[in-house]
Amino acid sequence: MELQQIAEQAGHDLETASAQDVLRWATSTFGDRFAIASSMGDGLLAHLAASVVPGVDILFLDTGYHFAETIGTRDAVASSYDVNVRTVLPLLTVAQQDAEHGAELWNRDPTSCCAMRKVEPLARALEPYVAWASGVRRDEAVTRLETPVVEWDAKRGKVKVNPLATWTQAEVHAYVEKHGVLVNPLAYDGYPSIGCAPCTHRVAPGEDPRSGRWSGQAKTECGIHV
Repeated sequence: MELQQIAEQAGHDLETASAQDVLRWATSTFGDRFAIASSMGDGLLAHLAASVVPGVDILFLDTGYHFAETIGTRDAVASSYDVNVRTVLPLLTVAQQDAEHGAELWNRDPTSCCAMRKVEPLARALEPYVAWASGVRRDEAVTRLETPVVEWDAKRGKVKVNPLATWTQAEVHAYVEKHGVLVNPLAYDGYPSIGCAPCTHRVAPGEDPRSGRWSGQAKTECGIHV
């Protein structure tokens, strides 16, 4: 069966499966050619993975613009959970990008900045794998309401697994509390969705959790999940 068919069939078959079972399916199907991408807003997906697929590769995109708390969360996850955290860097340092494209590209052309510092690095890091997982949930934004548990990532020609797609924020909180999962400190300081420091702002209680991302711009996604 072709990868696209595998993805589409699994998306149907695993719709009501637990996140752990979705991860078990992924690793039993793809073995070490399966990886997980994490932005380190918390260690939830890494904690789940460590419990069912210990040693799995976790890809972290270090854009050069992260909050110190995000880097600290990455380091804590790497030292606390049985996963293999791999830090992925853009082709250009921030200084090199500034020299080539001008300072504060994130402000003038955030889509190009995301493409160079997130989208391209992830595509490069995923080359050895045939399947990858993200922590995307349907309740995070209207753009994610139709997210399948497993889908075909046509842009990269890979199977994409979204083990937490059906989880609610309440379920996330409950799991974090029950298991003492590592959480980025910014999540408790008004940042329910955490990206690069220049493009992420605090969100008022009751507002859309992602409204603090690219505030004031007609941009809602970095390009990885669309």
